[in-house]
Amino acid sequence: MFVWGKQILPLIRKYKVLHLNRTDARLANNGLPVEIQKLRCRVNYNALRFTPEIENLGRRLVQALHRNGPFVVLHLRYEMDMLAFSGCTHGCSKMEAEELTKMRYAYPWWKEKVIDSDAKRKDGLCPLTPEETALVLQALGIERSYQIYIAAGEIYGGQRRMAALTSAYPNVVRKETLLPSDLSLFQNHSSQMAALDYMVSLESDIFIPTYDGNMAKVVEGHRRYLGFKKTVLLDRRLIVELVDQYRNGTLSWADFSSSVKASHTSRMGEPSTRQAIPDKPKEEEYFYANPHECLHQPDDLSALWYPQYNTPHGRPFRIQNHSTLRQGWQGLYFRVHWQ
Repeated sequence: MFVWGKQILPLIRKYKVLHLNRTDARLANNGLPVEIQKLRCRVNYNALRFTPEIENLGRRLVQALHRNGPFVVLHLRYEMDMLAFSGCTHGCSKMEAEELTKMRYAYPWWKEKVIDSDAKRKDGLCPLTPEETALVLQALGIERSYQIYIAAGEIYGGQRRMAALTSAYPNVVRKETLLPSDLSLFQNHSSQMAALDYMVSLESDIFIPTYDGNMAKVVEGHRRYLGFKKTVLLDRRLIVELVDQYRNGTLSWADFSSSVKASHTSRMGEPSTRQAIPDKPKEEEYFYANPHECLHQPDDLSALWYPQYNTPHGRPFRIQNHSTLRQGWQGLYFRVHWQ
């Protein structure tokens, strides 16, 4: 309290706004007054603004996508630095694995150096590979005609690693392919490029992150705040087990697909109470991923009515989350009620 009163408060009075670095995992998630939590929602989501240049280009990206029908944003965390940091090398060549290890040792602030990639993957602690992701999208029933917008940096391994995904989904796009001549001002600014991806992610029909991360979590929370927009929270530990069984022939495609669907019916960004872990705050669900204090919580979550949407033909419908599911327009499995 002394530090706050003598150092922080005078700065706030002088500058009105302070930027506090590296606070993403150090802010309390629970145990705060509801009005404080609601204020955090207004700051995180309602008051969020980007520069006019970013917002203008972001809107143009969204408009370009909407002109071509439904689109899924895939937050495909398969960049070189992510793989080097996490130590995940599944699907990489020996030379690539060595390159990633060398990069990890080159950064002294990355504390973990010796990493068992196979063990980490089986524990669900690795980003899904592009090949694994392609199987998951197909298993979930995402239609082949959907646009798949890649919200990520350069994918490690390039087209070779993206081949399975682009084969399954020919309409894979990125901001660089949608508006290539308009990105010159942002090309060398990773945070500004990420801001464009953030805007597109909020407006997508479905958002699917393939790994945990700050952007994935805050997009998840923001989409809940906007009316529980569809966000598929992948169970990576189960998925890699199912993928391995499918690939080694012990699991048929039908069983693989039904298992993936069944295991994700309650992982769609629907209303839920954030779970607190008093002694392990870094392991509990972050406030900004599930700000439930700010959101309407129906008594019976199984009877949840999602906000009204419109099909490309203009016919409105609502989606009900239910244990008995069937194919809906969104491509995933939902019970659809036409208005």
